[in-house]
Formats: sequence, structure tokens, C-alpha cells
Amino acid sequence: MSSELSQLKKGLKSIEGTLREASAVELGAYPRAGRTLHLMLTERFRKRARKARMWGSKGMLTALKNAAYGFDPLRARSRGGSDGIFLVDRDFQPTNEMIRRLFDGFIDKEPQAVEDIATHLGVPTDALRPVRLVSHHTRLLGLLTSVNEVDWLVLVDVDPSKRA
Repeated sequence: MSSELSQLKKGLKSIEGTLREASAVELGAYPRAGRTLHLMLTERFRKRARKARMWGSKGMLTALKNAAYGFDPLRARSRGGSDGIFLVDRDFQPTNEMIRRLFDGFIDKEPQAVEDIATHLGVPTDALRPVRLVSHHTRLLGLLTSVNEVDWLVLVDVDPSKRA
């Protein structure tokens, strides 16, 4: 395991106990191209990753590492095969597991959790954009917002159909 992945694994262990107490907990900050992306995790994300047997796995850690690529608004949508952070569309067809989990299972089903995240970040709920954080075989699902030159990515679920 690379030193970056080892550091992420240590970071997961260090915040695991505090996830229950906050709407989101920061795992790391990644400066890139004049912007900084803050990666945050939720207790819901931890539970979903554990249930999918992904928590702390190499695939999950690799996807978390890819947060360092940041969000590129010029490449906001992925046609497939790319690592990074990409917008997820409610209208994508055919509807897949990732869309069902993010929209039907979280945004529509748990509006209070979405509101809590928005409040924690100090933004309106409509400023939160659904995204996926992608590595080769793993997709992590979350909400992204940008304030000035700072991006905030809050992970809320995993796509267990795509896992390493």
C-alpha cells in the first residue's frame, strides 16, 4: 500500500469516532490549480461503506485519494473511464444504482440530512450538487459545493455495484 493510501487509512481511523457527532467531518484538504477541495465524510457514508464491505478497502482509499484531482467545471461530466469528481444527473438514462442511491435513497428520502449538510457548510441546499468520486473500480457518492475558491465535497454513500 502506498504512503498516500496509508495516510488516508490513518485519517479514516482518526475521524471514525467523531462521525456520529457532526453532520460531516473533514478528512483532508487538497490544493490544486488555485483552488482547495475539502473532503468530508458523514456517518451515513461510513455505515454504507461498512455494509458494502468497502470501508478502508484499497479501492475506497484509492477513490478518496482521487479527490486530490479536484473538481474541474470544464470536465464536469465523465463519459466513462476517467478518475475524478463528476456531476451526477437525475435525468440520466438508464437509471442505475448510483442514481437510485444518491437521489431516491438520499436527496429525496432524507431532506433533513441534506439540510444539515448545507447548514454545516453555510450554503443553501440548492447550492449542493450531486457528484460521484471515481477511481478505476469504485464510485463514492456525495454532494459538492463551491464557495469563492474553495470546494467542499461531502460523501454520503457508495455504489456497491462498482467496487474494487
